[in-house]
Amino acid sequence: MRLRLPKADEFAAFTVVRLDDQGRLLADGVPVAPAHVRKQLKSQLRVPPLATDIFVFVHGWQHDQETASAAARRLFSAVWTIRQSQETRYPALRGFLPYFVSVQWPSRSSPFPRGYRRIRDRAHAMTTHGHASHVLAALLGYLEQTRQRWRTGDTLRTSTGKYLHCVGHSFGCRMLGEAIKTAAQPPEDPTLGWPFPRNFPFAVDTFLGFQMAAPPDIFTGRFLPLVEHKAPISGPIVLTFSPYDRALSTWHRFPEGMPGLGAVGAVGASTIKLHPLDSDYTADEFTKLTNVNAKWLYRRGSFSMQGAHSDFWHPESIHLLLSLASLSRQ
Repeated sequence: MRLRLPKADEFAAFTVVRLDDQGRLLADGVPVAPAHVRKQLKSQLRVPPLATDIFVFVHGWQHDQETASAAARRLFSAVWTIRQSQETRYPALRGFLPYFVSVQWPSRSSPFPRGYRRIRDRAHAMTTHGHASHVLAALLGYLEQTRQRWRTGDTLRTSTGKYLHCVGHSFGCRMLGEAIKTAAQPPEDPTLGWPFPRNFPFAVDTFLGFQMAAPPDIFTGRFLPLVEHKAPISGPIVLTFSPYDRALSTWHRFPEGMPGLGAVGAVGASTIKLHPLDSDYTADEFTKLTNVNAKWLYRRGSFSMQGAHSDFWHPESIHLLLSLASLSRQ
């Protein structure tokens, strides 16, 4: 069963943050000066006081504004409806009130290898030489300000239960990774929820990457701080992969010289299988860096140019996301 695409008027309750091709924050189509980014984000984002979970989604390849918004509605609607219909499966999510942020950037190109390489280069430049990682780090930092804390014994929790979840697809995973690395802060408070130690005053609680477009060894090199507790992420980094993803198994070899992470998994990670809807995840399945083998499900598009690169729109994917949100509380 695949997730249907909601109609235009369904689940419109999310905030859009748009970036240009240099990673600059846009306000009414005009780039915002770096000095005014935090002020602009504050004016755009209105986190409800009673919200329990904040989901930040960064899409991947082949999206313009219209399709990026449609993808966000599709994901966010699925999170809400599956949680409502499977309430007893996620007991830790009692009183679940999500707030969603859709980060959108120009990723439309021709559907052929040359177009893939162009967007791959754009995404890389936006985060390494452009403004995207700094804007997204500012976004995560602003959202952190909404998460008031309280102390129970030796445990710190968010007073209103606001947990921060980052979700990416394809190149969007890479943008989030760069942002989390950029958002590193001096040591302050300890963490809790997930058992992994951190030394930052705030942290992303979960980071789920669907079919990440990056070298398989990126977490042993450029993103090593994310797994060595040198960046503000307290939960596990969870990454799906499928060999049926032709964009990453074949096309990714041209610019990177190797298949993409979303086709073969991350080097240095433990590996579990994607669970069906009627199978619960447990915390001990997840190490700090965890591959999720989804080849039994992510396989549609085998005869297309991209293969299964975008075949993550399944309830089982949302089950993984909601399970991580639930486990972050235990």
